[in-house]
Amino acid sequence: MTEVSSLTGRLLVATPVLSDPNFDRAVVLLLDHDEEGSLGVVLNRPTPVDVDDILEGWGDLAGAPGVVFQGGPVSLDAALGLAVVPTGNGDHGPNGPLTGAAGPRTGPERPVLDGAPDAAGGADPAPGADLAGDAAAEAADVLGGVTGPDAPRGPGDGPLGFRRVFGAIGLVDLDAPPELLAAELGSLRIFAGYAGWGAGQLEDELAEGAWYVVESEPGDVSSPAPEGLWRSVLRRQRSELAMVATYPDDASLN
Repeated sequence: MTEVSSLTGRLLVATPVLSDPNFDRAVVLLLDHDEEGSLGVVLNRPTPVDVDDILEGWGDLAGAPGVVFQGGPVSLDAALGLAVVPTGNGDHGPNGPLTGAAGPRTGPERPVLDGAPDAAGGADPAPGADLAGDAAAEAADVLGGVTGPDAPRGPGDGPLGFRRVFGAIGLVDLDAPPELLAAELGSLRIFAGYAGWGAGQLEDELAEGAWYVVESEPGDVSSPAPEGLWRSVLRRQRSELAMVATYPDDASLN
């Protein structure tokens, strides 16, 4: 198999020609990418659901807007926590090898996300379905680690309940007490579901011109204006991509 150069930590920015409605004008942060596949979360799909409505105690740690984000079309009934913990004290740099995955948050009477399709693009989850499931376990399999008190730890891991994926970015154990991380997290986002690609699928989409690949910045995860992230990420590029930021939402108006 041809070796794949890892894009972990970079952004996939949907090109105007990408027709999949799940990724229209999407900005995806890649949490893992190798020859076996890819996993990431869409950073600019806020939902109307407040974090505290589904994860009691975590809303105070979530950056504005303090809502759940739709991370992608896979496992929408599960929650993942992504956070920024500044590097320091010997922490690894942006391409450090530390990996991990957040645990699922379970419990009764949690609302579903209005208008969110299931992984196959079908109907909404049944009323009363929990925002819990297998997404965190699947992410753990892909990322090769776990969070929580029993996880193996190194000097650059960050606080207990947090596992660094790259640079200042890592995944949070949502079963841990929120107060355990309150003093350490620079920002927190809660995602319902994630975006996933099998072996070679993302490479095929890149060859078809579906995505721009650009460097990420820590502030992308916690952007207070996520609806404008697609344009702002493109606008900061020092290339012809900056011009794409002016592309109209309706191509017929161009």
